[in-house]
Amino acid sequence: MENKIQEQEVLGRTVVDKLRVLYNLQLIDSRIDDIQKFRRNIPIELISFEEELDRMKKKLELLQEDIHSLKKNLDKRNKEIKSSEILIKKYEKQKDNVKNNKELYSLDQEIDYQKLEIQLSKKRIQEINLNIQKNKEILEKKEKIFQHKKEHLFHKKKELNQILLENEKEEKILLEKSNFFSKKVDDNLLKTYKKIRNGVKNGVAVAPVQRGAPLGSYLAITPQKYSELIQRKKLLIDEHSGRILIDAELAEEEKKKSFVFCSKKKKK
Repeated sequence: MENKIQEQEVLGRTVVDKLRVLYNLQLIDSRIDDIQKFRRNIPIELISFEEELDRMKKKLELLQEDIHSLKKNLDKRNKEIKSSEILIKKYEKQKDNVKNNKELYSLDQEIDYQKLEIQLSKKRIQEINLNIQKNKEILEKKEKIFQHKKEHLFHKKKELNQILLENEKEEKILLEKSNFFSKKVDDNLLKTYKKIRNGVKNGVAVAPVQRGAPLGSYLAITPQKYSELIQRKKLLIDEHSGRILIDAELAEEEKKKSFVFCSKKKKK
C-alpha cells in the first residue's frame, strides 16, 4: 500500500503539503465524528436517567402504600380498643345482675381478656406509629432526592438541547471545511484516506507518531521508518495499524492552526 500511495502523489505538491492537508482533514473529520457520536449517545443517556427516575417513583409509591396500609391498621387497632371498652362496660353492667359465682367468674374472665386485648392493641399502635414516622422520614428524604433528580433532568435536557443546536451549527461549518480540504487531496489518495478511516474503529486514518508509536497504538515503528518519517520525503503507512503516519512536530503545528481547535478556544 505504501508503494501505491507513492505512485498516487501528484507532482508539484510536496509530501509536507499533502500531510498538512490530510491531517487538517483528519482533525475536522474526527471532530465531526465526535459530534455525531455525542448526538447518538444523548437518547441513551436520557433514557437511562428517565428509567432511574421511574424506578425511584415506583419506590416512592410503594412507601406511600406502606404508610397508607399502616394507617389503616392503626384505625383498625383503635376501633378494636373501642370495641373492647364497650364490651368491658357491658360486662361490668352485667355483673350487677349475676346470680352465682360462676357467672361472675365468667364475666371477670371476659373483662380481663378485653383488657389484655386493649393492652396488646396499644402496644401495636405504638409500633405502628413508630413505623409510620420512620417511613414518613424515609419518604421525605427520597422525595427530596427525586425532586432534585427531576430538576436535574429538566436542566440537563435544556443544556443538551443547547449543545445540540451549537453542534449542529458547528457540524455544518465542519462539513464545508471537510469538503474544502477533500478537494485539495487527489482522488486516489482521498479514496485511500477514506478506506483507512472506514477500516479503523476510531476513524483515525492519519496518526501522529509520539514516543516512537502511532497515536492509539502500542506497537512502535522501526527506527528506519521513523527516520524516513521525520525527513518528510514520502507518505508512510504503519504496517501494524494501517494508518498514514505524520511526525508529532508537524501534527502539533497543524493542530495549533486548525479551524477545529481555534473555534474551541473562541467558545471558551
